Amino acid sequence: MMLVALTGGIGSGKSTVAARFAEHGVPVVDADRIAREVVEPGEPALGELVDRFGEGILRADGSLDRQALADIVFHDDDARRRVERITHPRVAARIAERLTELAASFNGGPPLLAIIDHPLLVETGQAERFDAVVVVTAPADLRVERLAEERGMDPGDAWARIDVQATDEQRCAVADHVIDNGDGLAVLYARSDEVYQELRDQARQVRKASA
Repeated sequence: MMLVALTGGIGSGKSTVAARFAEHGVPVVDADRIAREVVEPGEPALGELVDRFGEGILRADGSLDRQALADIVFHDDDARRRVERITHPRVAARIAERLTELAASFNGGPPLLAIIDHPLLVETGQAERFDAVVVVTAPADLRVERLAEERGMDPGDAWARIDVQATDEQRCAVADHVIDNGDGLAVLYARSDEVYQELRDQARQVRKASA
């Protein structure tokens, strides 16, 4: 099974590309969803976060108030690194578990390829763990506009989130395929389909060679 990392900055359209791959029957493992799972009530990571940052990061029901934590880490690099040290190893371990489950769940053997939707691939230095990396890019001002329109995000908050993430240049430096999302949905789908076909053909060649 060929492991393909899909990454891109907030508002880039990465989730839309992931959904397009899923339409082709490619299984998608969502690292952001897993990142939410590892800090659910009862998970060790949440307890460690509370020990470090206090109960002010919790909602009344005991779940993590992600915005409260974000307000801390966006303005404190040391705090962000502490959060990363608590959560990132657990996210990586759970991704590995999901991939093992995925490979075993398909009748007739594992799928040709699987997508790992990983927004912090570059920030966590994990690009080399994957067989291929797909990066979705878009101009920063367009991303801010989308975040304001589609999520109701304050533009200042959107810029702050972009500023603490890797740049598109840093992402493209580790990319095997780049999908530009600056020209509308039809163009995005067309380019996504091209990349899917290239990855599928590569995965078939690898499987044939190892048979």
